[in-house]
Amino acid sequence: MKKASAVNLQQMTADTFFTVLNINSLKCDENGENQAWEAISYHVNNDENTSNIHKERPLEKGIVEAINEDDLSLPQSLSNKGLEIDIDANKNTLKVKCDVVIVGSGCGGGVAAAVLASSGLKVLVLEKGNYFTPKDYSSLEGPSMNELFELGGTLSSKDGNMAIVAGSTVGGGSAVNWSASIKTPDYVLKDCVRRKKCLGVMANVLTENISWRIQVEAKATISSCGALSTPPLMIASGLKNKNIGRHLHLHPVLMAWGHFPDSMNDLKGKTYEGGIITSVHKVLSEEDSKVKAIIETPALGPGTFSILFPWESGFNFKERMLKYSRTVHLITIIKDKSCGEVRSEGRIKYDLDEEYDKENMKLGLQRALRILIAAGAVEVGTHRSDGQKIVCSGTNEKELNMFIESVYATGGPMSHEENWSLYSTAHQMGSCRIGMTEKEGAVDENGQSWEAEGLFVCDASLLPTAIGVNPMITIESIAYCVAKRIAVILKMA
Repeated sequence: MKKASAVNLQQMTADTFFTVLNINSLKCDENGENQAWEAISYHVNNDENTSNIHKERPLEKGIVEAINEDDLSLPQSLSNKGLEIDIDANKNTLKVKCDVVIVGSGCGGGVAAAVLASSGLKVLVLEKGNYFTPKDYSSLEGPSMNELFELGGTLSSKDGNMAIVAGSTVGGGSAVNWSASIKTPDYVLKDCVRRKKCLGVMANVLTENISWRIQVEAKATISSCGALSTPPLMIASGLKNKNIGRHLHLHPVLMAWGHFPDSMNDLKGKTYEGGIITSVHKVLSEEDSKVKAIIETPALGPGTFSILFPWESGFNFKERMLKYSRTVHLITIIKDKSCGEVRSEGRIKYDLDEEYDKENMKLGLQRALRILIAAGAVEVGTHRSDGQKIVCSGTNEKELNMFIESVYATGGPMSHEENWSLYSTAHQMGSCRIGMTEKEGAVDENGQSWEAEGLFVCDASLLPTAIGVNPMITIESIAYCVAKRIAVILKMA
């Protein structure tokens, strides 16, 4: 019964998300306009590029989009890209030969492909998502999220307490992140050294025009599906290492908000304009100056904005949406001590540590509120289920401090607490971590499976711990090093 409830909550989360998202960002008239946008001061660029000049897309020379192919064209298209093709008509099998096949094209897979191809190897990258360039995107959240994210951005943990955002397109996380290029903190590297660590899959038919059973033969196979999909792929392939799918870190997030009305002449612009992340604030411990949390600014369209605020009343919802363009959000990200698990596709188990992680989250939330108040917000709050907020103007410092001190990291929707919060995550890592021995990690220091020679992992799964900052650069750095080692191993072979 408990399992069924969790599944129902996952579905309810997705259904609720799309219902509100439809109202606020999908429903448009014949001119591509939503009548609510003017009221909330939201304006998107509807100008279309009417130029008839065909511009080659960045990956045009190397990409084969299966959705546009059929049984007749696919073999020829693959052959045109320089791949060796064998057809076994009796078995209805299309055999593709290459040096390296990489499953996934995100921060890990993309870097690995570049490094290995540059070393002279013939590389084939398999990606379940579609290929989009900027001109392909709609300015609407709904269609864009459906094109770019796992489950259209509605993936959640099994218990529904954690909303999980993960890229699902050519480029993976590198295509959907906020370009936050933050170096791996020194204290994380030292932590890894102290620990003596080194740096059944669900499928949907995208096209019915191809009936071939495609078989890829390669000297090396690299799983770069990301921390949520690499473990299910490895397990479905028969691997048994106990670390596969475990030690999953998520960098949990809660948000605080502040409203800055249009009448504040010293603060111009709208929250959806300009850069996304222009600075990162570190929340340090007063005792030992260790980083307890970091604070950043998110990018929130009106649809996403609308589902974050707890429901108080119809009037309150409309009033809140009218303040959208001048409501600033700050996110609190923690380097989680908690570990989760993902052993089958879309089934993520995760529980937040009650003491360490929730204490750090509380400190981050409280600091975010102080930043918003100091910046001049007339009203601040959190997304707690009771609509926790306070009007700053006319409130003395003592009352403001009492409010801030009352803010804490609640449980999630299934925690049975009277007041709860929905956590979110955009950084998943550690679920196939590197280790010095097979007892410590799912793969060795080269990213190679302990159980299958020639099978490597090259994505965020490799990280032995959470890193506490946006992980893009760290993932790409590890991918670069692992790919260099793979190239050496293959040349020696």
